[in-house]
Amino acid sequence: MDIIEVKADALEESFAAYETRGEDIAALNAELALLKKKIADGSIAAKRPMLDGIKSGEGSAFVSQYLRKGIESGVELKALGSSSDAIGGYAVPREIDQAIGETLVAISPIRAIANVVKVGLANYRKLVATGGTPSGWVGFEAARPETGTATFTEIVPASGDLYANPAASQQMLDDAMFNVEAWLANEIATEFARAEGVAFIKGTGASQPLGFLSSPNATTLDGVRAMGTLQYLGTGTAGAFPVSNPQDTLIDLIQSLRQPYRQGASFVMNSTTASVIRKFKTTDGQFIWSLGMVAGVPATLLGYPVI
Repeated sequence: MDIIEVKADALEESFAAYETRGEDIAALNAELALLKKKIADGSIAAKRPMLDGIKSGEGSAFVSQYLRKGIESGVELKALGSSSDAIGGYAVPREIDQAIGETLVAISPIRAIANVVKVGLANYRKLVATGGTPSGWVGFEAARPETGTATFTEIVPASGDLYANPAASQQMLDDAMFNVEAWLANEIATEFARAEGVAFIKGTGASQPLGFLSSPNATTLDGVRAMGTLQYLGTGTAGAFPVSNPQDTLIDLIQSLRQPYRQGASFVMNSTTASVIRKFKTTDGQFIWSLGMVAGVPATLLGYPVI
């Protein structure tokens, strides 16, 4: 006789299924615990996916020492310097724009009007002929007596080495989000242009150029002043221009130059002086300062460019 067992209801069937699942889960947990034990004692190697850049996964010091045991000896480690925000901390925890904005600085354009000479030695010298070669008039077939000889003067401009030696951390060079090398190169070039412009104007002459504001000056004319001494023309008012017809002083300054030098002359002034001169007017109310209306063309003062 066959005996057929019939479940009383669906609830009893669910209890039986739950007991079966419980036995299966317990068996899986036991196998997992045994596997973990074997990995821990080294009898079974952990099957981790290869990391990008690791040439020999299991035998490398990175896996066998650093990942498993936390030993840092022999493992190359790099970290961005974050001890302070200014040296790299800004780039560590936040998302930032990778482009570095530049702070606009005033760069003197004196180099554009200066005579630039490339030299290979520090002892650069220049010969200047003073007075030219004298000449004379004679008859058509008369004898030509010997004329005078030009006088030469040697000029030795003061010079020096302009340098910059900034320090950048290895972390910034390796791991920063921006191009540190390009930024340093541009920063040095900008600083060189600024320092060179300042030296052209007011350099002391000690291991640097002698600026024209620091050069010796005198009120005497060209034929009397010593070579290297600049002519000084005062306005007649201490630290300012005359109240009445101040533009006349500028005309006197222009005409005091010898005619050959007047052809390529330029006004050089700072912004404070320019703000005063731009307000000068003629008797009929016209400004003597003319703005440059075309890009790249400087403003002019009495027909001469202003730097």
